[in-house]
Amino acid sequence: MERKAKVIVVLPAYNAARTLEQTYKDIPEGCCDEIILVDDGSQDRTVELARKLNLVVIRHPENRGYGANQKTCYTEALRRDADIVVMLHPDYQYDPRIIPNIVLPIEQDQADVVLASRFLRDPLLGGPIKGGMPLYKYLANRLLSGLENLVLGTYFSEFHTGYRGFSRRALEAVKFHLNSDDFVFDNEILVQLVIRRMRFKEVPVLTRYFHEASTIGFFRAVKYGLGILGVIVRYILHTRGLRRAEQFE
Repeated sequence: MERKAKVIVVLPAYNAARTLEQTYKDIPEGCCDEIILVDDGSQDRTVELARKLNLVVIRHPENRGYGANQKTCYTEALRRDADIVVMLHPDYQYDPRIIPNIVLPIEQDQADVVLASRFLRDPLLGGPIKGGMPLYKYLANRLLSGLENLVLGTYFSEFHTGYRGFSRRALEAVKFHLNSDDFVFDNEILVQLVIRRMRFKEVPVLTRYFHEASTIGFFRAVKYGLGILGVIVRYILHTRGLRRAEQFE
């Protein structure tokens, strides 16, 4: 009998007490084998609530950053023998109910990486804006994703989703531990996976933007955008043999 893939959902958390329980409740029953929450030095009741929900809890004693949180998430999931790892933010911004849609293409060996895209629903009518995405973020996402597609030769509807699924093979193929500890980690790992010629698939997802959902402000968003441009420059220099970048090897 063929062994069923072990699926682990990882929740990179920081001060997520107000939304964690609702996120957890919307995760379809039986869609995963374990749920790991990595707490990045939260000052609220995130850890207490996670333990009440019987999640596997790992704590950073101090805030180390979103990228550092993901490093711990993936390292622990691989250590626990995950075949498929799904990253979901516990701020209830992304719809947890589509986890099976993310898992299935990987489980059926149709993809190594699945991205839940906010732009596959009503892309011309501004689907994410209907969900509350600020206009400046919508425009920046369109611009940066277009630039990244041009440079990398890809056709993703967006590069900046925080809702992703990975096969074990994909995570083991890249040096994600060399990536940024900040938000730009999300882009660095996608570039690494493109370099490794992983198979990608996108699935649509509805999102919600509301007060309790974690988000980055305008100036942090500008810093993030500049960080992405830096990743693109490093990629170009590396692939043209002008400057070695170990993370892309």
